[in-house]
Amino acid sequence: MTSTLHRFRNALLAPCALASLLAAAAAPATTTTPAPPPAIRVNVDAQAKGAPFPHFWERMFGSGRAALALRASYRRDMRMVKQATGFAYVRAHGILDEDVGVFTLDKQDRPIYNFSYVDQIYDGLLALGVKPYIELSFMPPDLDSHPDAAKPFFYKLRASPPKSYALWDGLIEAFARHLVARYGIDEVSSWYFEAWNEPDIAFWNGTPAQASYFKLYDHTARDLKAVSPRLRVGGPATSAVAWIPDFLKHAHEQHVPVDFVSTHAYGDVCPDVRKVHRQIAASPYPHLPFILSEFNAAAFNRPDITDATYMGPYLAKVIHDCDGHVDVMSFWAFSDVFEEQGVVKTPFYGGFGLVAERGIPKPSFNAFTMLHRLGDTRLPAGDGPVLATRRGDGSLVLALWNYAPPVSSGTTYVPGPPKGEAKRFEVIIDHPGGIGEATVWRLDTRHGNVIPAFDAMGRPDYPSLEQIRTLREAARMAAPEHVAVHDGRFNVEIPPQGLVVVQLR
Repeated sequence: MTSTLHRFRNALLAPCALASLLAAAAAPATTTTPAPPPAIRVNVDAQAKGAPFPHFWERMFGSGRAALALRASYRRDMRMVKQATGFAYVRAHGILDEDVGVFTLDKQDRPIYNFSYVDQIYDGLLALGVKPYIELSFMPPDLDSHPDAAKPFFYKLRASPPKSYALWDGLIEAFARHLVARYGIDEVSSWYFEAWNEPDIAFWNGTPAQASYFKLYDHTARDLKAVSPRLRVGGPATSAVAWIPDFLKHAHEQHVPVDFVSTHAYGDVCPDVRKVHRQIAASPYPHLPFILSEFNAAAFNRPDITDATYMGPYLAKVIHDCDGHVDVMSFWAFSDVFEEQGVVKTPFYGGFGLVAERGIPKPSFNAFTMLHRLGDTRLPAGDGPVLATRRGDGSLVLALWNYAPPVSSGTTYVPGPPKGEAKRFEVIIDHPGGIGEATVWRLDTRHGNVIPAFDAMGRPDYPSLEQIRTLREAARMAAPEHVAVHDGRFNVEIPPQGLVVVQLR
């Protein structure tokens, strides 16, 4: 207040100053139009030869344990993801677990095999056009060498080596022979068999961990090949890309069959993917297929990551950076019909799946749906946030994205918009032919994102049937936009955590 009075008193003493103040007050207010964000220039030659671009990121998905495949909700979600991505394989833990009932011993310690649930599980997958990627785990109770050891997860998996390798050999051979007899060797030889899951951490309690796992792998691989040399077996299925050189050295020195290398990575996965690619190339098996049999943006439940639009730019960047270094990547997982941490308590808790409880698509589902449109030839487009491809019909499909970090730094979900600035892409198509329009699909906080609707409901733990219908509708992909293309040029603006897929016919 004192400062204002002082300025007014000075104006009274200086008529020219007063006139200036009055003139300024009378002048019309001016508005400043915000400058558009600086453009990221993308140049694509529609006639470039390009390179093969197999859809390695959507060939396989992980899932909750095998017994969940008997549920209608599991198969409903699988049907949704199959329709969106055309995926070919599914990987699950626990086909040998107690709840599948494959193996028991009678009173004379003679093995009893029961493949009733195995048949129902695999019959159901094949009926949906999905093949099994069989993770041979975990230890049946009657084979558990350490029955009092810690049992991770809600379903109390058994992480011990077999108490008898003769019984283990008999089980693996009987299991494989049953599959071949039921489905035929031509079919089963197109599947994959992976020995165990993440033996380098708490899912294996053999000691020493690596040597005892290699023994399990040796027996398992030889058992499968005894049934048919056409059966494909691999490992070590480790967490965080562990043990690969040691595993391949061991297999070579001991003459143990190995048909592919598998391991896992989470978060920024592509540096790990390139590392394993180099390790395989430097091994005695430089041409072995490499399967990243688990990956996701987070290894723990993070609603601001796995439930959020963050997944759109994340997935696009993974595809961009991992291309050429891996044969198959398996996103963990296709559905939140998933109980490792217990029975699901609320639809959006940061679960790993593309589809939330009650069949509600997440932004990640829409991201996979959009990225499925990419062609099978990759065109040069620089190192920026762009993927340029050509489809078999000659149309061009581009993915453009604006990465922004998660909205919170821990496991507590904090609603709010992502931080960062919008980005403008100036796209220039050389040799555009007759292209006059671009079809644009969007995923961002306002397009294809169910979370604002869930937040507006107060994030109910148990949505009503009407709320579930509302959420399913809110989760739908937004209708595509149509943008004019002039002389092969058009602009697209993308907000933070936004993904855009553009098709030019």
